[in-house]
Formats: sequence, C-alpha cells, structure tokens
Amino acid sequence: MKQIIASGIFLMCLSALLPSGRSWGQQVELSVLEESLQFRSIGPFRGGRSAAVAGVEGDPMTFYMGATGGGVWKTSNGGTTWNNISDGYFGGSIGSVAVSPSNPNVLYVGGGEVTVRGNVSPGTGMYKSVDGGRSWQDMGLKQSRHIPRIRIHPHNPDVVYAAVLGDLFKDSEERGVYKSVDGGQSWERMLHPNGRAGAVDIVFDPGNPEVLYASTWNVRRTPYDFSSGGDGSALWKSMDSGESWTSLMGNEGLPAGPYGIIGVTVSPVNPDRVWAIIENDEGGVYRSDDAGETWELKNADRSLRQRAWYYTRIYADTEDVDRVYVMNVAYHVSNDGGKTFQAKYAPHGDHHDLWIAPEDARRLIIADDGGAQVSYDAGVSWSTYMNQPTAQFYRVTTDDSFPYRIYGAQQDNSTVRIDSRSRGRQITEDNWESTAGGESAHLAPDPTDNDIVYGGSYGGFLTRYNHDLDMNRAINVWPDNPMGNGAEGMKYRFQWNFPVFFSPHDSQILYTSSQHLHRSSNGGQDWEVISPDLTKNEAEKLLSSGGPITKDNTGVEYYATIFAATESALEEGLLWCGSDDGLIHVSRNGGTDWTDVTPKNLPEAALINSLEVDPHRRGGLYVAATRYKMGDYAPYLYHTADYGATWKTITKGIDSGHFTRVIRADQHQKGLLYAGTEFGLYISTNDGETWQAFQQNLPQVPITDLALKDNDLIAATQGRSFWVLDDLDVLWQGMDEPMEAGEPRLFQPHPSVGYGGGSGNSSLTAGTNHPAGVRVHFNLPEARERTELRFLDAAGELIRAFATDASESSEKLDVKSGMNQFNWDLRYPKADDFEGLLMWWGSLSGPVGPPGTYELELIVDKDTLATTFDILLDPRTEGSEADRQAQFEFLKSVRDKVDETHDAIRHMRAARHQMSALTMRLDEVVHAEVLTLSESLDSTMVAIEEVLYQTKLKSNQDMLNFPIKLNNKLAHVGSLASMGVYRPTAQMVGVKDEVTALIDAQLALWYSLRDKGLPELNALIRSHEIDLIEVPHE
Repeated sequence: MKQIIASGIFLMCLSALLPSGRSWGQQVELSVLEESLQFRSIGPFRGGRSAAVAGVEGDPMTFYMGATGGGVWKTSNGGTTWNNISDGYFGGSIGSVAVSPSNPNVLYVGGGEVTVRGNVSPGTGMYKSVDGGRSWQDMGLKQSRHIPRIRIHPHNPDVVYAAVLGDLFKDSEERGVYKSVDGGQSWERMLHPNGRAGAVDIVFDPGNPEVLYASTWNVRRTPYDFSSGGDGSALWKSMDSGESWTSLMGNEGLPAGPYGIIGVTVSPVNPDRVWAIIENDEGGVYRSDDAGETWELKNADRSLRQRAWYYTRIYADTEDVDRVYVMNVAYHVSNDGGKTFQAKYAPHGDHHDLWIAPEDARRLIIADDGGAQVSYDAGVSWSTYMNQPTAQFYRVTTDDSFPYRIYGAQQDNSTVRIDSRSRGRQITEDNWESTAGGESAHLAPDPTDNDIVYGGSYGGFLTRYNHDLDMNRAINVWPDNPMGNGAEGMKYRFQWNFPVFFSPHDSQILYTSSQHLHRSSNGGQDWEVISPDLTKNEAEKLLSSGGPITKDNTGVEYYATIFAATESALEEGLLWCGSDDGLIHVSRNGGTDWTDVTPKNLPEAALINSLEVDPHRRGGLYVAATRYKMGDYAPYLYHTADYGATWKTITKGIDSGHFTRVIRADQHQKGLLYAGTEFGLYISTNDGETWQAFQQNLPQVPITDLALKDNDLIAATQGRSFWVLDDLDVLWQGMDEPMEAGEPRLFQPHPSVGYGGGSGNSSLTAGTNHPAGVRVHFNLPEARERTELRFLDAAGELIRAFATDASESSEKLDVKSGMNQFNWDLRYPKADDFEGLLMWWGSLSGPVGPPGTYELELIVDKDTLATTFDILLDPRTEGSEADRQAQFEFLKSVRDKVDETHDAIRHMRAARHQMSALTMRLDEVVHAEVLTLSESLDSTMVAIEEVLYQTKLKSNQDMLNFPIKLNNKLAHVGSLASMGVYRPTAQMVGVKDEVTALIDAQLALWYSLRDKGLPELNALIRSHEIDLIEVPHE
C-alpha cells in the first residue's frame, strides 16, 4: 500500500503485484488491524456430538448441553433455540454439566468428553457459574483432561464430586474421584485405583447423600490401538461421603473380571435398587435390590452393550421404580425392571447422556451424536438438533463456483457443501447439502465441473457424486471391505481420514492414499500405485484394535498409512507424502522415485497431519505434525525451502500445550502463515519465526483445518462448524505498509460483485451472511471532530455520502477511535416516499452500481484520504457488461421518475395543507374570490394525485380492492427489471415508456399549477391583505 500526500489528500494505491520491502524476519504488529477483522459463523446448524446434558428441576423450559468441542449451551425455550454461555471464559470439549438441586443458579462444568473415539478432544478443567451461566470461574483440575461426571450435593452447592477420567494417552495422577467442600476452591482426591484408571461415573443414593456409587475405568488410546478394561476398572461404594470406598466387584452375582467401562444408577423411588451396565465377557445390565450387596444379571442383549466404550450409560426413572434407560446406538427403555428393553430413537442416533426431571419423568433431555434434544412426553416427540452450530469437521476445502462453496465431512453425520454467502439475510439450511463420501472424508470437487465431487470415508470407501444427475458411484481403490478386521495382512491400509485431491496441473488426475499413493486419470475407473509403502510398516502396530474385552475396528486405528499428501502448484510432478507414523517422502518426477526427507529433529512416530506447499518458493513445504495420541501435546511445525534437504522448526510463540493440526501459507502475502491448534488459531507475519494468537472472535475450539479462498480464511472446527474471516486484504495492506494506531488510514476495498446478502447480523438458527456490497475498513485517530465517507463514480460524481454529522439516519456514519468498517450495499439513493405510501410489489430502492472502477474518500476533519475499488460483473450472469449497464440505466431512470412522482405528491399535499389552513378561517363573502380559486386549485391537485397514486389505500392488501395507480405500476416494472442480471426486456421498456408518458402528463398539469396557479393565488391573497397570523376574537 502506497500513500501519496499532496495538498492534504492521501492517495492510496494497492501494490499487490509488488514485492514487499519488509524483511521476512520482521513480525508485524497486528493488534490495531485485528479490531476490524471478525470471523462469521456460517454453520451448518446441524448439531455435533454431545455427551453431557442437564435440566433444572421445576423449570420446564431451561436445559444445558455440553458439546464435544463446542463449549456449553443453554436453552430457555425448551430447545427451540440455543445460546452458547461459555464463550469468552472457556470452551472446547465438555464432559459434564451439573445444576445444583438446591440453587439452580449454581452450575459446574467439567472439560473433556467421555466419548473417547478417535477424534476425542481434552478439556481444560473445572468451571463454575453462580448466575445461571452468565459468568464463570476457573475452578482448577487443569490436568484432569476428561471429567465425565459431576454430582452436586442435593442440599449444599459447595459440596461437589467430580469423576475424573484423566489423560487418555498416558499414565497420570490427576484421575479418580475428587471432592470439594468449598465450592470448587480446592479439591481432594478420594478414590484413585491407579495411574491408568480414572473415574467415569458417580451417583448419589437419592435418599442419603452420604452414600455414593462410582465406577472407574482403565482406558487407553494410542495412535494404533485402543483398549477398554483391565486393572482398576471397578464399581465402588462409599458410605461416608466419599472418605472411604469399597469395591463391589466381588459381591454375589457380579461377573469375574476383567472389567471395562461401567455405568451405574440408583432409583429415586427405591434407593435400594441399583442398576449397573458392565463391559465384560458376561456383561449386560445387572440389578441389585439390596443397595449393591447382591446382584442379578437382568439383560445381556448385545444391543445394550455394543461398542461399550462409546456408550455404557444407564439411568433410573424418577417416578417408576421399574423403568430404566440404557444409552447406545438407540436408547433403550425397560418398564419391567430391566428384564426386557424396547429400542427407541431420538432425532439422531448414538446416544450418550440423559437427564430426567425429578418432578416430571416425561420431561427429558438427551445427548447424542447430533447434539441435544428435549422431550416433554417421555420420548414420543423431541425437539430438533438442526439449530445447533456444533458440527465437528475433519477437513475443509472449497470450489470455484460463485459464491464459492465450502466442503467438509461432519463427524457422525454426512459430508456437507455449504455456500460461503447467500442472497438472503442468513446462510440457512437451504444453502447447504450433502455431497460425496461419508463422515470422515477428505473431499475434492472436480476442477472442471464443481458439481462432480469425490469423497472418501472409513474402510477405503470412495465415491464420485454427480450433483446435477444425483448419481453416486463407488470408486474404491480396492473394494475389499475391512470392517471388523485389524490392519494386519491388508493389501491397502486406508485410514479413517485418508487424503483425496486433484493435481493442480492436470484436472484429470486424482490422487488418494493408503500406505501407497494411488493415482487415477479416469475418475476412479482405474487406479495405479505410484509409490512404494511410504510408512514404517511396523508389524507389531498393525494388529486388531480393542480389547481386552471388546474389539473395535472401524479404520480409526489403522496405522502406518499416508495421512497427508499434496502436489506442488509451482512444479508439476513434485509430490509430498506424510505418514501417521512419522515419515515424510518427496518425489520430483511424478512418483517414479521417492526420497525419505523426514526432519531429523521430528520426534519419533509423529503424525503428519497436514502438508502445505510453499506458494512463494520452489521446493518449499510447510508441515504440521502432532504426537498428542502419545501423550505429547507440544506443537510441531516445520518448513523446508530445498525439497526437504534441510528443515527449520517454526513454533516459537505457540503455547507448549497447544498441539498443532494444520498450517497454511497465504497465497498472496509472502511470510504470512496461519496455524490451527487444539485450542485456537495462530498467525505469523515473518514466515514462522514467531507466532501470535489470532483468535479474534473465534470461540475456544479445536481448529482441525484451514483453507484460503480469494481474500478469505476458512476454519474447520471440531465442535463449532465452519467460520469465515473475510477481508484478508486488510492484513496484506497492513503488512505492506505497517500502520500506527493513531494515524488515519483508508484500506483499499477488495473488488466486489453486486451480490445480495444480509447485514452481517448473527442468528441463533442460521449462519451469519456476508453483507451485501463492498466493505470499507478505515482507521481513525482519537482526536477528531468530523468523519465522512464518500462514494463516487469513475467520473468523480458523488453517489452516496455518509457522515458523523448527517441529519438523515440513513446517511449517519457511526465510528469509533481505531479500526472501523462500513458496508455500502452498492446502491444509489432510493426514490423518495411520502407519508402513508403503500404499494404492491413496487420498490423504491436505488439501482446497484454497474461494473466499473469507483472512487472512495475518507474525510477526517481537513484531511482527505482517497482510493479506488472495482465492482465486478457477477460471473454467473448470462449477459454482458453492456447488458448490466443497460439494466442500471433503466432502473435509474425508473427510480428518477418514481422519485419525481412522489416529490410531486408530497409537494401537492404540502400546498393543499397550507391552503386549507388559510381558507378555513376566511370569510366566505369578503374573500369569495380567494376561496373560489383555492378550491379550483385544490380540486386539480386532488385529481392529479388520484391518477398518480391510489389514495384509498389504508392497509397492505387494500390494493386487491382499490386498483394500483401509475406510481406503483412504474415501480413494479423496476422491481421486475431488477431480478437477476439482465438487460430489460422490450416489454419492460414499452410499459415503462407508456406509464412514464402518462405520469409526465399529470406532472405537466402539476408543474403548470405550481408555476402559474399558485403564484396567481398568492398574488390574490396579497391583494386581499389577508393577515398570515390572526388572534381569535373569542
């Protein structure tokens, strides 16, 4: 950005094509610019996984939900809408939410989900609110990682118990049952089986809060395995408020070990009745009717305990001693004490938590892989989950349509492609649809036809979906279904989340990867292997996952696979592959030869999560790696500029516990990098030498992937759907020419298409849209008196002006010191209206400016800053710029004539009002001549207005009774002509000319009356020496 100062005018020119004079090692201070850069949540509003819900006793409309990545949410209207109540305090993965029974304003929240699947995220400890979620306090347990259950004493909200599962990936001491007696200020560990087993469930005896039951669980994840069960997994009971605990596993009726996860519940109707669902070779639903002394297996149906580690929750009904609920793919209900169960479904499957109102057992809230839903009739009907922007996405990519669409695979749901903006007020369900592949997919739109999309899913499933034809084709590289099998002996090992991408040089070439890189040049009809096994291929890590009780092989733990791959856009045939067991390979000849270029200081077995080709240097690559599944939460980012011969670590400034998932390089600005971590977003302006947090208004949420499109940054999150940061131009220009906080600055707007859109306002049920028109960013000093923004055409003619001292609200400019933004909708001024105006499908809006270069001025007191911007032709239009110009000229002429018509009506009404005020006090005999002329002029003006406007209209549908007149007819032609981007039809021109001629005839009568009749009346009034002001005689 260049500033030229001349005669108090600052001319600003975008130097986009010039190399920046700034050194790559210089970090740019972004704090000033950040004020103007805000992300917008675009959705989709389709709930992601939740495993923590709670309601409020006696308050039938209020419920809480903890999302597995998306923070804490509250509904005060029974699930109709949800508000996030943790943003600004904490966020991320939530494992438990509890409401105090004795004081419903007191809430405790524990971080870290219990649904310990392959994309599990940790929490950040315990949090407390004493005002119903309006504000929060950090209550410690920072190393707990996962808190699946919280129980608050029924009579004292300061006494609280936490079931802490602890670190899933390594042994740790902060796990077990914890208790606080001072409202969470301090915690004491009451139960600790060992360094590997933590607490997973805890419940009070409803009749005696000194009696508690708890379960502990030995669970561990590694990059290549998952185990549920072993030493420390047990069901426990305390009779003294948690001071001491006794294992119940040796009690009569319970099976022999080993044990896995255990869920426990106690009937509020009869506290001696205790249920447990146990993962075990002889597992199922067990019941005790003597407070845990003896037990009986009531039901061993595998549908109650399949994938035990993912479910295993059980709940006693609050009113019926024989009713009990079990969570699984379906939720199961027994009405006979657990002997038989009926499978039921809320709107989404895979159920994880349930809350039953103590005072009304028909009132429920359930948590599942679609979020939370509320029922008031014991599950007969449920609220929707299509109002929760808590989707979990693995990856994100975009296409080249206009507006561009964003693609991702939503965990526990389908894939999605969603418009980045819409013509409506918000981005709604109408703006997204499912596409190729499944819940764990990479997606790749065909570069030559974006309505053909390729997408993967677990098990090596790969499809080609044609949106135009609504046809889906399976094109698996090797369609040998691996479900239930381990990775050993597999011909091709496809990970849960395997890459799929096109060559940037040849749109016919599609790549995907197992332990090999595969290539197709005919849409998946044929595949060729173009690499050897590019992993370590360690046999001891290619085994069946799960155990010691339940195996679980879905592809999540398939190991020794190519997890990230890409081809350089700068060099055809330059291929990079990164494996999930810590190797990076490069081929410079399209896959014929491969070289291991793994950084020497990359720790063992790091998962290569993303590869980003350096867009500014041949042979350059950025790498994001992670070892969190090995209990190492450090960030790992690397860069090479020489095809991997040497590497540089680039993590300075990133929190040591924020493990890195993705790195992206700005395509426009050299040295500008973005990194997504488990706990937020970072930015570097000096090619990774240093980083700074770039959270803006993003919630605390795992950033799983990033994409750059045009001048936007798109973030895929694990729990808060998609977010878009518009106007990266501000960063680019700020880096080209750094700015001081106190100086006035006008940033050159990005080229804009005259595309409709919302005002940028947020919604509780739909995504935030990009505002229509062009957005202007500018900086203002603290000391100033007046500010004005002026928009001019290429000839320098003023179109619109907005100022801080404007008298009209539509022209008022609201500003503050520092960075500001203003959205101009590209519309010329609208036609005037008048009091009481009603029309049927007739618009007063000014036309949208046609394609071309426009001028922009920012006036701050006596200084003027100037720049230009372009309005572009909508790329979807069927017409030409000439057609668009013709449309503009037509609409402008319609607006001008409607404006003239309405001005005439206002002026006639003003004249008549004045005449009436005068003549009503005149003597009929003395001033008969004045009265006669006044009545004649008044009758003429009434007749003119009645031709121009339907004066009988008093309500919005009166037009159906009283026909519209000329002003409405002309405005309607304008409304029709403004549809789409088209030259007006000959018929539109014909009607416009015909109506305009009729209007002009009436206006000619008015102008004659105005210019002759009214002066004649005024002269007559003066000749009668009529006083303008009179005092009443009485």
